[in-house]
Amino acid sequence: MPYIQRAITPILKQRVSTSKCMLLVGARQVGKSTLIKHEFKDFNRANFDDRLTRMQAKEEPKLFFLNNPQPLFIDEVQKESSILEDIKQIVDESDERGMFLLSGSQKLELMKGMSESLAGRVSISELTGLSMREIYGVKFNRHFIPTDAYIKEREKEIVKYDNIWEIIHKGSYPELYDIDRDWQEYYSSYVATYLERDINELVAADGITFTKFLTAVAARTGELLNYSNIAGDVGVSEPTIKNWISILERTGIVYLLQPYSASALKRAIKTPKLYFRDTGLACYLTRWITADTLKCSAVAGNMFETFVVSEILKSYSNEGKDYRFNIFYYRGKDRNASGENEIDLVIEEDGVLYPVEIKMSGNPKASMGATNQVLDKVSDKKRGLGVILCLIDKKTYLRENLVALPIEFI
Repeated sequence: MPYIQRAITPILKQRVSTSKCMLLVGARQVGKSTLIKHEFKDFNRANFDDRLTRMQAKEEPKLFFLNNPQPLFIDEVQKESSILEDIKQIVDESDERGMFLLSGSQKLELMKGMSESLAGRVSISELTGLSMREIYGVKFNRHFIPTDAYIKEREKEIVKYDNIWEIIHKGSYPELYDIDRDWQEYYSSYVATYLERDINELVAADGITFTKFLTAVAARTGELLNYSNIAGDVGVSEPTIKNWISILERTGIVYLLQPYSASALKRAIKTPKLYFRDTGLACYLTRWITADTLKCSAVAGNMFETFVVSEILKSYSNEGKDYRFNIFYYRGKDRNASGENEIDLVIEEDGVLYPVEIKMSGNPKASMGATNQVLDKVSDKKRGLGVILCLIDKKTYLRENLVALPIEFI
């Protein structure tokens, strides 16, 4: 299949040129190895999915580095984290840049020893599944922030997404964009590989129970996280569910969107919202076999919201930015006069709060932004332009401070 240019590539090249060691994290099969092999061809490669390679790295690290000289790319480095102490020693004894490129399908917190061994010595980037910009070849690579300047600049490179529900259903894993790849076979293999290679190493759970758990979580994408509810469906304890959710988050399967917190918003709900990172995987697990049935289903709204949230997160990570401290949601315990009490996303930047609604509608109304004014209670922040991301055909101002944007503006 042809290589799809990844938006994060310039960021990675810049970080490799200025860092001794760079770590690229992301879920399995989002394209980490393919990107590195395509863009960093001068790096030697060692793959820790291979048991013999891991054994040599663990038992004879000096011999391992003789056989695998720098610049060195180590794939799935979390499989043998003891090598990190040796990498630390090597980088501490040299002033060279671009010595090591590491990749892992687990986030930093789960890699035993990574935080301690390479603290201050490693540059970390995240690769996600394909974004719509990447699928359509859009070169624009700024993170989504609904300022007038962003909207004006983004408008210059708008490409119409004609097959949005097909892509929501297909998902964002690069291999699925090979014309011959069967959707059901791919996700069946993906789930089996994920259970076999990742979960078995992290939790003591049989495959059937954990698959049931995955399905229960996928059915709740876009909802408030309720551990007790999931535990009841799966038939395991609530502490077990908390542990398993944490593992899904750290291995890039789900994202927990935190509520916006401010002392002035005392009646705000504190529970995170749960989103699958890939809508195709969520569709497979919940047995939505075609895009047409998904589009007309009761879960279509949540899948659409999940897709939009994922695209916004990708716009941040593809620019090398950490979205965890910028993107939140708001839900109040009390409803206002119009019955609204939620803002789908609150994006904070430079002391400004931007309220974002996500609606599976081609006919948005000004009333959809009725909750936005609650942000005026936060006295040390300004409220920015409100946005409704939806299926409208063109940019449309509904009020002076509220604009409906097609999702192509992400």
